[in-house]
Amino acid sequence: MDASTLIPAQADLPALKQAAAGCTACELYAPATQTVFGTGNPTAKVLLVGEQPGDVEDQRGLPFVGPAGKLLQRAVAEAGFGQGAVYVTNAVKHFRFELRGKRRIHQTPQPEHIRACTPWVGAEIAAVHPEVVVCLGATAVKALLGARYRVTKDRGELLKYTGPSAEPTMKALITIHPSAILRMPDDAREKGYADLVADLAVAARAVA
Repeated sequence: MDASTLIPAQADLPALKQAAAGCTACELYAPATQTVFGTGNPTAKVLLVGEQPGDVEDQRGLPFVGPAGKLLQRAVAEAGFGQGAVYVTNAVKHFRFELRGKRRIHQTPQPEHIRACTPWVGAEIAAVHPEVVVCLGATAVKALLGARYRVTKDRGELLKYTGPSAEPTMKALITIHPSAILRMPDDAREKGYADLVADLAVAARAVA
């Protein structure tokens, strides 16, 4: 099944979310609790794209509500965005995990999972029509910008956005995923967080 066949023409975000709930474009839908669609300001100038929902997000049906999401919310505020100024979503809409006992352990999405979900992310970008698309981590970079770019090499710079639903004036910005900061050693975490805030501030200034 191709997800693009489920997407209504010129759909708004509520219609897209309803359609995505029935997506079976890859096998991840079967063990996941639900499709986790994007949320936030439907006319945001900045749209943030992460990797995939985690365990908490899968259960609650909302992106970025777990520990990494709380860190991101704080970083967005410190970067200069007003409350409710952004739209957040993920490159992959279902939680990919491995069961270890009763625990569900995060597994990185594979290229086929990214490809299956790309029509949904493109439709979200078309509906929101942001000025800047922020890629949080390597999976989002692969999904939206391709293999040419790397987080470590290209982060914090305004680039031309050439991904799904691109328009001539759209920009992209690459930064680290907040979950990577949580995995850093204690003595590196403060700088990792400060660098994330600095990257996001570039996007905030671009749309101010």
